[in-house]
Amino acid sequence: MEPCEVADSTPSAHRRQRKTAVVSRFQRVELVSDSHEDVPYADGSENSDNSGEEAADKVAEDGITRSAPEPGALTAKFKRRNSISLPAGLDNLAAVPEERLFTKMGKLKGGNENSSPDSKKVNFDAIEVATEKGKEGEEVSDRDSNSSADDDGSYTSSEDDGIAAKVPLRSARKKSVMPLPKLRLNDSELPDEFDERGFGGMDSPANSVTSINSLSSLLKEKLVMTFPGVLRRKRPREYKLKAFVCILFLCIVFLVGFAYIFYHQQVLQRAYFERIRFNKDERQMKVYSADGHEVISGELGVGLGGHSYPCLAKDNPGNGSVCLEWMRYARLVMRYELFDDEDVRCYHIKWQALSHHHHPTDCFDWSLGKGHWYGGGLAAGGAWPLEDGHIRMAPFVTGTIPEHAWANVLQRYFLNSKGVALIINNESPLYVDSTNDKKICIKARHDDFAYVYHKTDMPLLNYSICTAPDVKQLHSFLAETSLWDGIKETDLQAINSLLVEPVWQISANSPDQLTEEDVANITEEVVSFGYPAGSVLIDEFWQSSVGDLALDETRFPTFKDTVDIIHRRGFRIILTVQPFISTESVCFYEAVREGLLVNERGGEIPALTRYKNVLSAGVLDITKNHSSIWIQQKLKSLQQNYGVDAFYLDLGSTHDMPRYYQFDRQLTNPDEYKTLFTSRVAQSVPLFGVSGAVKRPQPPTFVSLPPFASDWRSLKLIIPAVLTYGIVGYPFLLTGPIGGGCEITSNLPDRELYIRWMQLATFLPTMSFQHLPSRYDPEIEKIAKGLLELRQAVVNPLLLKSVDEALNNGIPFARPLWMLEPLGQAAQTVDDEFSISDQIIVAPVLQQNSEEREIYLPNGVWKDGIDGSLRKGNRWIHHYKVPLDKVAYFVRMPNNTRF
Repeated sequence: MEPCEVADSTPSAHRRQRKTAVVSRFQRVELVSDSHEDVPYADGSENSDNSGEEAADKVAEDGITRSAPEPGALTAKFKRRNSISLPAGLDNLAAVPEERLFTKMGKLKGGNENSSPDSKKVNFDAIEVATEKGKEGEEVSDRDSNSSADDDGSYTSSEDDGIAAKVPLRSARKKSVMPLPKLRLNDSELPDEFDERGFGGMDSPANSVTSINSLSSLLKEKLVMTFPGVLRRKRPREYKLKAFVCILFLCIVFLVGFAYIFYHQQVLQRAYFERIRFNKDERQMKVYSADGHEVISGELGVGLGGHSYPCLAKDNPGNGSVCLEWMRYARLVMRYELFDDEDVRCYHIKWQALSHHHHPTDCFDWSLGKGHWYGGGLAAGGAWPLEDGHIRMAPFVTGTIPEHAWANVLQRYFLNSKGVALIINNESPLYVDSTNDKKICIKARHDDFAYVYHKTDMPLLNYSICTAPDVKQLHSFLAETSLWDGIKETDLQAINSLLVEPVWQISANSPDQLTEEDVANITEEVVSFGYPAGSVLIDEFWQSSVGDLALDETRFPTFKDTVDIIHRRGFRIILTVQPFISTESVCFYEAVREGLLVNERGGEIPALTRYKNVLSAGVLDITKNHSSIWIQQKLKSLQQNYGVDAFYLDLGSTHDMPRYYQFDRQLTNPDEYKTLFTSRVAQSVPLFGVSGAVKRPQPPTFVSLPPFASDWRSLKLIIPAVLTYGIVGYPFLLTGPIGGGCEITSNLPDRELYIRWMQLATFLPTMSFQHLPSRYDPEIEKIAKGLLELRQAVVNPLLLKSVDEALNNGIPFARPLWMLEPLGQAAQTVDDEFSISDQIIVAPVLQQNSEEREIYLPNGVWKDGIDGSLRKGNRWIHHYKVPLDKVAYFVRMPNNTRF
């Protein structure tokens, strides 16, 4: 629909151009099209191009209103304002019957349908142009210069025939892109003819979107003002009630949920023994420290169903114990023990299964923020702390990593950095798992291999939870402090000798590769190159077959004389002994005849197994008294006949036992065999060391690390292994040959690997060589001599000083950094550094092709071992340079030392 244009030659008319008609509230709209004829004013003048300016001035001065044109003169046009885009086709308004147009408009105003168009005239200068859609009651910002302002802010043209158009001020309309809305009256749509015939040209595709929306807004505004409440939709007020009901419902759900959680986590958690809370229905347990902080939490009786009931009087041990029973499943007994002098508290927990189908299982949270776990043993992967790795569900027995879950040395002792420890009783058929949801689970379960023999018919899980203010205090309290008991002066001398002197290992893949001449040559080479003397460890091939327990005189014809020479050079001779007797051994027939071997389960036939290079062998049954006497006599004879100084026991692991073994006397598990064998042999001959243990042997017997392959991954496992074994109670360690010794080959270990391994071994409790440094180039030989001198000057004095501390308090020589800084987060997780005593921090390079590393120094002042500079502790040193011929270490200085 196009608006009409009026020819006006006044300056204001040229500036104004064409505008869209706007109607204010309570006004009728009469859209009239004009022809190109001049429109006469009330005073008889004409609005022509020649007289427009005078006419406009006259209207402005006199306030005379122009009368509406005759119906036949509906073709005149207004000039368009450039800022407004109007639809085309408004010239076609002349084709609309005037009677119908005014009739429609009259209806909207409430007038008579028969009203004559002549009776209604509109002052066209009172019709203003609007460019914004939307708000009722807005005023037009621009007005015709011929209009006069009323007091109420509207502009009124003077009347001629009694009709005046009163238009309020409106601000300029913004362009809109909204489509033309469908008009409705009393929820009914207006007829289409109103849109089509009332305003011609509205459906023209050439219409401007802005003009259509503007006109639609004006029309809707007029209808709303004419029929109040017709087009205004009443928003339902029920939504307020619905919103209130919804909010109330959510509040009720929240309160019910909160009450449920609070009831189960707080109300049902009864406080037992002051610092332990236990929910007997959900079996959730939490243990708190003296200051009220949670130190450990877990779920007891995993998979246990039903409700708990108090135990019968005959099943309750009394003495302040708490006894609960789940009918036909399990019985739980909890007991409390306080050590006032040390501020250490222990909670003893005992599960007794009441069914063969139930395996008591308790799981403890070791997720992030629950502290760091140490101890147990070296798990597959060698993680330090333990939560950084995964422990698959398996019996807690010794094995060979990574084939099995655990390595060669174990202790049922797990320590947490928050000052809490788990100590599991040796009689429990223990399984350990950590593969599920960051939890460590302990389970009691009988099986047909590791836990065949048991004292109770049903599985028994018996353990203790002990707490202290910090991890160092707790470990010092729980560590074994009776290592010195029964030690002789000669034993102390043997300990000191192993700490300060190297071990020279002689190994072979078969008996024919080892001769008496090889032993003599190695000792001579060591002396000639200026290396310190030490102990010469000869592997099991000093005998013809494993189990002969007699020297092969073909390869060792004058071994006694050779031993005398070696002694004069300052060396000790150590022979390796095993409990395995090969079926090819001369002693096998004797052992079978005398009944010295472990039998098959349920029979009298010897049970056979394989070990290392021995494809078929029996196992000496050390639980039989005559078997113990037999081996003691054999070893004593060797010592007396050849002057052997001591023996090394290669005991294998639980998995090296026959599958269906049967001892003469029941053992809790096959690992107990190691403890019994070591103690029986130590009664007759001196022991140098053992290959594995589950209980600390009597000093001066050392315990070996697991055999490591010659690669970089094995090098990274050494520090976690040394720290773990020290934590679980084995301070005296044989750390294995430099460069690795799992496989004996003619090739030497990698040159860089050998150097970095030797640098690490310089600071370990013992230093062992299988490949002499002189077999490499002169540079390595020079590095080796420098490291040996460093050990003698710096490390050995500290080791000797720490012997008494290890014997009296069970504190290891190589210690984790948290023993120097118990509450330090970094000190609790560093796995590639350690300390000797509390005086030296060692940070070797363990990465291939690397000459720098990150180093953490605990609190204090430390002197750099490479350049002699002083460094402040409790911080990280980034990109610390470590050349190939150097090892990073730092010596503690007094705290008042200044730079």
